[in-house]
Amino acid sequence: MTPTLPSPGLGTSGNDEFEQCAETVAEALSIGYRHLDTAQMYDNEAAVGAGLERADVAREDVVVATKIHPDNLAYDDAIETAHESLDRLGLDRVDLLYVHWPISAYDPEETLAAMDELVEDGVTDHVGLSNFTPELLDEARDLLDAPVVAHQVECHPLLPQADLREYAREHGHDLVAYSPLGGGEILDDPLLTEIAEKHDTSAAAVCLAWAFEQEAVVPIPKGEGDHVAANWAARDLALDAEDLDRIAAYDERVRVVDPDAAAWNQ
Repeated sequence: MTPTLPSPGLGTSGNDEFEQCAETVAEALSIGYRHLDTAQMYDNEAAVGAGLERADVAREDVVVATKIHPDNLAYDDAIETAHESLDRLGLDRVDLLYVHWPISAYDPEETLAAMDELVEDGVTDHVGLSNFTPELLDEARDLLDAPVVAHQVECHPLLPQADLREYAREHGHDLVAYSPLGGGEILDDPLLTEIAEKHDTSAAAVCLAWAFEQEAVVPIPKGEGDHVAANWAARDLALDAEDLDRIAAYDERVRVVDPDAAAWNQ
């Protein structure tokens, strides 16, 4: 299944200094990125919107995604804060709106009814979920009227999320891979560095090339400066069958984002 979201996207988690974030977004769009990922939790929606406004790119050509904070997932709060996200972004709608984590104020019936209303009211075109288990995905799909178009989780060669990738294939949504470079913590892994040396490239490029080879996986690496261009250039790296087989057989596992909250995502 070919991903429906532009790949790669630009992740913005941790980039909360306004000018730096805005310039990074504008630069990424000038390079060719057409998928921006932010969240209420990141405290940078205004900067992402400013970067989009600065770029010489048509709004309709860019997928803008944001996420509702886990504390804001009660029905009324989800509706209210989604509108606040639009105000910060400077947009009249977002292309994709996620439930960020199924924790805290998350109530399946209330939260998902709010997501459907936000689609009906034109606040968002599509619904996404993030950090859900297969069981929680099943529940959400049963309750939602709107289709789930994306599920976002940490995913990289040392946390390949095989079950959730298979679930995405079966149900026709993209698996959006955050921390596709393992937060930088896997870039000195022996196998990844060996494959990188073989191709005269970086372990970061190997991680992204691995993601591009996975069906319906859309990595959203974050980065600043030269890293934004380098991540884009990884599209040109082709791993061979031996590389992919070695990674598939590798049993080293690393999780970098909220391991307690995400413990179900094996």
